Amino acid sequence: MNMKKQFFIYMLLVAALTACQQSPRVAVGELRCEGLDDPMGIDFAPRLSWQLESEARNVFQTGYHILVASTAEKLQAGEADLWDSGPVESDKSVNVRFGGNVTPRATYFWKVKAVTTLGETPWSKPAKWTAGLITSFEWKAQWTGLDASYPGDVLEGKTRLAARYFRKEFKVEPKRIEKATLYISGLGLYECTVNGNRLSNQTLSPTPTDYSKVVKYNTFDVTGIITGEHNAIGVALGNGRFFSMRQTGVRHFGFPKMILQLEIIYADGAVQTIMSDTSWKVTANGPIRSNNEFDGEEYDARMEMPGWDTAGFDDSAWEQAQAVEPPGGTLEGQVNPNIARMDFVRPAAIKELSPGTFIMDMGQNMVGRVAMQVQGAAGQEVKLRFAETLKDDGSLYLDNIRGALVTDKYTLSGKGLESWEPVFTYHGFRYVEISGYPGTPTVENFSGQVVYDQMEITGSFETSDATINQIYRNAYWGIRGNYRGMPTDCPQRDERMGWLGDRAVGSLGESFIFDNNNLYAKWLDDIEQAQREDGAVPDVAPNYWSVYTDNMTWPGAYIIIADMLYRQYDNIEPIAKHYASMKKWLHYMRDNYLKDGIMTKDTYGDWCMPPELPELIHSKDPARKTDGAVLSTTFYYRLLRLMEGFAGLLGKPDDVREFAGEADNIRQAFYDKYFNKEGAYFSNNTVTANLLALCYGMVPQEYVDKVFKNIVDKTLGEFNGHVSTGLVGIQWLMRGLSFYGRPDIAYRIATNRTYPSWGYMAEKGATTIWELWNGDTADPGMNSHNHVMLLGDLIVWYYENLAGIRNDPSGTGFKRIEMKPNAVEGLEWVNASYESVYGRIESSWKKEGGGFAWDITIPANSAALVYLPMEFGTVIRESGQEISAVKEIRSIGEVYGHFALEIGSGTYKFSVQDK
Repeated sequence: MNMKKQFFIYMLLVAALTACQQSPRVAVGELRCEGLDDPMGIDFAPRLSWQLESEARNVFQTGYHILVASTAEKLQAGEADLWDSGPVESDKSVNVRFGGNVTPRATYFWKVKAVTTLGETPWSKPAKWTAGLITSFEWKAQWTGLDASYPGDVLEGKTRLAARYFRKEFKVEPKRIEKATLYISGLGLYECTVNGNRLSNQTLSPTPTDYSKVVKYNTFDVTGIITGEHNAIGVALGNGRFFSMRQTGVRHFGFPKMILQLEIIYADGAVQTIMSDTSWKVTANGPIRSNNEFDGEEYDARMEMPGWDTAGFDDSAWEQAQAVEPPGGTLEGQVNPNIARMDFVRPAAIKELSPGTFIMDMGQNMVGRVAMQVQGAAGQEVKLRFAETLKDDGSLYLDNIRGALVTDKYTLSGKGLESWEPVFTYHGFRYVEISGYPGTPTVENFSGQVVYDQMEITGSFETSDATINQIYRNAYWGIRGNYRGMPTDCPQRDERMGWLGDRAVGSLGESFIFDNNNLYAKWLDDIEQAQREDGAVPDVAPNYWSVYTDNMTWPGAYIIIADMLYRQYDNIEPIAKHYASMKKWLHYMRDNYLKDGIMTKDTYGDWCMPPELPELIHSKDPARKTDGAVLSTTFYYRLLRLMEGFAGLLGKPDDVREFAGEADNIRQAFYDKYFNKEGAYFSNNTVTANLLALCYGMVPQEYVDKVFKNIVDKTLGEFNGHVSTGLVGIQWLMRGLSFYGRPDIAYRIATNRTYPSWGYMAEKGATTIWELWNGDTADPGMNSHNHVMLLGDLIVWYYENLAGIRNDPSGTGFKRIEMKPNAVEGLEWVNASYESVYGRIESSWKKEGGGFAWDITIPANSAALVYLPMEFGTVIRESGQEISAVKEIRSIGEVYGHFALEIGSGTYKFSVQDK
């Protein structure tokens, strides 16, 4: 076969939520679990996806054939005893429904071949997924714990609690083990070993939830770890979000507890089950003396118990484990991957602040932990305190940390060179105060361990502008630093909560950099689980803080993110799963707060509007403030339109009519109340008021240009080409300016290095994104130096407008791509890529010799509408040929100053010149 016609098929698996095995030994496929057929009638059967790769152009799938078998041997022989799709005429290669039955614990081997415009592919390499414990009846284990406090524990205020250590020895039969699977949930956090072997590189597991509603479990293939007749399991439990960091103010669930079930299947079919129960032994007298997400971890190496998690250890002094009350939540297989050590940072410098006290600079504001090597006498205590910035005298600036203690303590065993890293805490920091260290510490004694949710990096982005590049790096560090099994607001102070308003459009920008599909699908579950019976949706989820303020702009992220998952990943399941809940919330808001077509309730306003004075957190100038009812009504209108679309997708015509009719009424009422015809502006003419109305389609066509002129005049005049909105308006600022013809203003805003701007943060030394535009001067009560809420739509604008990589608005998952870069004056080149569900998209353009050169790569089974800017000339070539001579390209013609082309998959080299 000609090389250009060879195909490579990359396979991905979308499996079932309560049937998910997250095994570190499964090398092929992506396991995303979404449950089986729901009692409410929602279909959540496993989904299968694959990617086609070919060097040829215009390659499209026209059909496929999937085989699923119970063994690798049967699959190899073509015996599909679990499901044979048969030949299917379809271009669908993403989220194809598995048509067979799902059996608990069963392993499914599968392969696929595709029919394409170049012919039939070979069968792919086999992949597999394994079903888990689908129903509660399959759990035989007991919830096990130690519901008591011990000397040193503190149960009031700033809590302290030593880690609980559990162990169980067991014998196996002297015969071949076919398969051994371990299921575990340890609350709040667990570390599990089998025969002293860690099961994966995960940490801070499982993912956080409202444990009274849902508890996630993880699954591991431990077949190769169980060796010999005598074996042992060890589980250490940390507090996490279960045993609260603060007994008042942060929700508390109880003492740590676990449930574990190990199932061993022998080659002869016999099954042996080891489970958590009162036969296990437990102690709180281990080396982890305290652990707390706000306050840090304390470790006494003198209390280490060598071999405690292996067979033969003397546990006669340990207690019997207790059977404890279950946490209340339903056990579900975990969808999103756990947090893991994803990167490391070498310290940049260590300086002595005062005798015995040193300040270590990591060179980067990061989130994770410090690993340390130390040697000294037994009983010596090394203390590490963490902060994002320093005072003028070089000491830690801790005012913005608020009540968090952010301190790790390590007591030496005195047994030579000791290595230590905490396991049940994390910190947001750039600087570390080191005290009590024997001798003089050096950078070689420490390393920064970067921890966040284990997900693929899907995007790359670089331009000719150093400020844009620095902001992108700062955003990258800030985003991943706030992935903690939920998207948090900040990682350093006594908060670290999942504020909905921070991530509405932000989640879309993040999706270009990280594969956040599973994380945000899980977070939507958290939101629904926090919904009150009356329909109210909180501002924070999971609801470790009970914040129900009944506004539109924060809870609106619920619907906006569901739409993002559908548009970016072709994942309709969150819409189907949460549709009834979303509708219930909108009806609750309508019934309680809608008056004469205006949504009257708002809480936060246009949060963090750049204040007029450097010491302020919020602006006090009425001219800068946007009326809360303007914000809530425009958002309500936008959400109604999204729900109208959702209803259409789900085949609910009555709901389509309901949402459409209500939206029409809202638009008219909003126009009647707030629009000034003479001045062509809404409310008090803030940029946010006009921008939201414009971008949401609430402006009559005859006034569009005039309303936009007000946005431009305000931004260039009163704000001197700087950010002119708060958190709400900035979700549309960059795209709105560009869409209506002023990408130059957006570029100016993006490259400013004076206040207020992202570049100002970088100018002041920031390596992440601040919570406030004036985070260097504002009240320390609210000036986190690692927030991402103020990014708004900036990252979206980077990819969609500067790089020109955008999902076609009429499609999903980048099946069709719209490529239309803004080659603004001052920007010379952009290199970007995005790994879509169909494959890698690349866009690399530059201005050269008065012309425009653009290299594009489109994945197989996708197509793109390409807009070449005609400002550089009218002669369009591809790989040196006139466009008319390239048969794979279809010319559409001139569209608003661009020459439009339609292309299929492949790599293209375009140029635009005068001649």
